Amino acid sequence: MTIHSMTGYALQTREVGRGVLHLELRSVNSRYLDISLRVGDELRMAEPLLREVIAARLNRGKIECRLNLLPSAAGPRELTLNQTLLRQLRDMQDAVRLELPEAASLDVAEVLRWPGMLGDDAMPAEKLQAECAALAGAALDDFVATRAREGTKMAAAILQRVERMRTLVAETAPRLPQVLADYQERLAFKLREALAVADEERIRQEIGVFAARIDVSEEVSRLSAHLDEVARVIEKGGAVGKRLDFLMQELNREANTLASKSVATEITGIALELKLLIEQMREQIQNIE
Repeated sequence: MTIHSMTGYALQTREVGRGVLHLELRSVNSRYLDISLRVGDELRMAEPLLREVIAARLNRGKIECRLNLLPSAAGPRELTLNQTLLRQLRDMQDAVRLELPEAASLDVAEVLRWPGMLGDDAMPAEKLQAECAALAGAALDDFVATRAREGTKMAAAILQRVERMRTLVAETAPRLPQVLADYQERLAFKLREALAVADEERIRQEIGVFAARIDVSEEVSRLSAHLDEVARVIEKGGAVGKRLDFLMQELNREANTLASKSVATEITGIALELKLLIEQMREQIQNIE
């Protein structure tokens, strides 16, 4: 299963009678699923359906959906008179004038403005809603595919940095015994100078205390475990953005501790590069669904 970016775009059109349905989807990253609909007045009945089909396909992101019915290039709609209503008006006028001969007759403008008098070849609402559903499905297919392609590229970029971090961690572990030994030797020399007496037992105690404080073997082990988990989560795929974001926090915590405990320039350099790589991954992960 692949991972998906929260950034995407899709545009689909569909001819319906003498009009053209125009649906546009775009999204940016968001902590939750936030759907914003901008729908033409004649298509308001499709809003609940659109919200439902979008929520069924997407998990996170700020989604903007625009749906409009635009005039077709085929030409203007042909207006027709409602013959049944016209006959009813004629019969009603005759009945009124029979009782009130002085009543004025309806003029053409009044008849044409009468509600329901002018019909056209517009598509029935039920069929138009079905067309909107079909168009939304096609747009979402394209939209999800776009987010999947970008998500695949992001996953590759993250895994590349994971491999670099694994290399750095692997380089750190063998250096730790020598780094610790060198530090103990320097510390013993400074303590002898400071104490002015060769109290070896006290020196060993002080060295033991400081050695425990600067031991980073646990941090190195946890870094390796977290990197394995990042790779596993990406391989599993799906909606993994929040899980990966949590793992970045854990990696950053271990890298910070490694840097703060470091007593050797080479370990400090490794810790700083780890922090840089973690930040680069975090920027990618902020946009993963």
